[in-house]
Amino acid sequence: MSDRPGFARTEPVLAQTAPVVARPEPLFPHNQPVLARTAPLFARTTPPFARTAPLFAHTAMVMAAGLGKRMRPLTITTPKPLVRVAGKPLIEHTMAHLVNAGMQRVIVNVHYLADSLEAHLKAQDYPFELMISDERDLLLETGGGLVKALPMIDEDPFFCLNSDNIWLESARSCFDELRSAWDDSRMDALLLLVPHSRATNHEGVGDFHLDQLGRIIRRRAARVAPYIYTGIQLLSRRLLVDPPEGAFSTNVVWNRAIAADRLFGIAHLGQWFDVGTPAAIEPTQAALLSA
Repeated sequence: MSDRPGFARTEPVLAQTAPVVARPEPLFPHNQPVLARTAPLFARTTPPFARTAPLFAHTAMVMAAGLGKRMRPLTITTPKPLVRVAGKPLIEHTMAHLVNAGMQRVIVNVHYLADSLEAHLKAQDYPFELMISDERDLLLETGGGLVKALPMIDEDPFFCLNSDNIWLESARSCFDELRSAWDDSRMDALLLLVPHSRATNHEGVGDFHLDQLGRIIRRRAARVAPYIYTGIQLLSRRLLVDPPEGAFSTNVVWNRAIAADRLFGIAHLGQWFDVGTPAAIEPTQAALLSA
């Protein structure tokens, strides 16, 4: 689920030799047997960007409840977060970044084909606490999904990101970049944006401008904006005070923050991949292999 309105990297490409498997299997095994089928998709010994725990923002909400309509026919029987790209499910690209960023709690919301997605997640052995926000009864969109998950979010600010994101880091984790840029006295949300030149597969006209202070300005109708929202943000619980009831888009509370001059953005320095359709999978895989 997404609210959308360039190749330097230091981390290694995740192994491309993992087999395609029909059933969910742990990606973080503690005790893999000597004759295991293959190495895990990303090893527990891979060093994160920072060995010491970050000072704040150890919690992330992963949006994974969407219907995946643009990814059909692949999503007729498979939830979009489990569509495989470069040898593993889309959501596991996101989870690998969250591991490296030192997350301690990750909340994932589920709705469409929720049983399959939840079974996959619970079969993993992540080094953080995993919690499921169940939207089986009603898809709440991005804003409503955040509100429903708030009781599970024990930190302020916290991260929120889409489950279908694939990106390459620059010399520093984008999560650390957001942490460093965060100013609690001025911000209700800080969005990670990317210029068109570093947005692979994206064919849109952009989402936002940034003013000289880093505040976000929406693209005007029939205009082109220089920045695209990556689906990653650091936000305060203040953004969700007095929300609409039921299902609503994060755009509703973003607009409120823009009016109060409290919605900011920074530019991602690595490459970002829009993997919204089946046609985007092959060029994404090719780019990851060549990076």
